[in-house]
Amino acid sequence: MRILVATAVPVERDAVVRAFAGPAPALDVLAVGVGPALAAARTATALTRAALEGAPYGLVVSAGIAGGFLPHAPVGSLVVADEITAADLGAETADGFVPVTELGFGTVTHRPPETLVRVVVTATGARAGAVLTVSTVTGTAARATALRDRHPTALAEAMEGFGVAEAAGAHGVPVLEIRAVSNPVGPRDRAAWRIGDALAALTEGFGKLTPVLESWKDHDD
Repeated sequence: MRILVATAVPVERDAVVRAFAGPAPALDVLAVGVGPALAAARTATALTRAALEGAPYGLVVSAGIAGGFLPHAPVGSLVVADEITAADLGAETADGFVPVTELGFGTVTHRPPETLVRVVVTATGARAGAVLTVSTVTGTAARATALRDRHPTALAEAMEGFGVAEAAGAHGVPVLEIRAVSNPVGPRDRAAWRIGDALAALTEGFGKLTPVLESWKDHDD
């Protein structure tokens, strides 16, 4: 099975590539850009090109670093999404935020295959929970609290997963999201960021995934 791994930026791409110094699955790692729109466009382009070439992808993985919701996803930990949710796709109202699904259109959540999530957790020691996609990174304690109140199973927030999942869904390809936590979600304290540690955790996690990705043939949930 051919696998597409979509990261936001080259440094994340390189962290994933380092995990496969030896034999690896049929896997392509692309830096698709920052934010859900660009990630969706470039992931869809890669999926379309592969399909036209007669070698379609069987799995898409959104991967990179992320902010973690403390205390459940501390800095340096690995998170795998059991749901990929667009946390700010909707409308602000006098009664608070309303997702597009409650407005009567669209979708806000993609769910990776349950079996695949379980085996990834077992192989890597990752924590499973919701990974939120945001277009504006959280920078206050108030917004972090609001997000956790709306999404009580959320472990992390990033900027590309939902876009990657939308592209994969349009092509009928299952999706997975894996994130290494580089900083807490909340006030932006750069002194507390551990990007190097998160990238190392991402490399380590993908290094343990080779047998999982080689043996998982298709979503069977």
